[in-house]
Amino acid sequence: MMRLVPQPFLSLAIFGLWLALTGTFGAGQAILGVVLGIAIPLLTQRFWPDRPRLKKPGAALRLFLRVIGDIIIANLQVARLVLGPTARLRPALVEMPIDIEDPLVAAILGSIISLTPGTVSIDIDFERRHILVHALDVADKAALIATIKSSYEAPLKDIFQC
Repeated sequence: MMRLVPQPFLSLAIFGLWLALTGTFGAGQAILGVVLGIAIPLLTQRFWPDRPRLKKPGAALRLFLRVIGDIIIANLQVARLVLGPTARLRPALVEMPIDIEDPLVAAILGSIISLTPGTVSIDIDFERRHILVHALDVADKAALIATIKSSYEAPLKDIFQC
């Protein structure tokens, strides 16, 4: 079974994303989602030679739910900021130190940061071990760093044991 589905969580994510993107839940779309969920990991398997192993799926689910919740809340906050007076905005570039050594896990962290409205990861620098983050509204850089580290980096380190 692992030969057919080498990355089951990725396959499940591709299937779910396919159904969400198409907006229809018919049998044809479900079958195509399954085919894509199996084919894409198989076709890209050689590009993932040292991929980290998911050690705690329950923690991964909790992080996923947290990210979804944070995206919803951040959308509302960004809408309020953008629709209000622009003088209230406090954009900033923040160099956030990272404790993650695995490039894929660091990329996942950067992606989570970029998925959350109001923040974008601009660069992941492994030599200096930091992520450059642009945030739309920053009152306290240290607080932003602490929030990202506790909300996303610590769970990722726990999930992948890195």
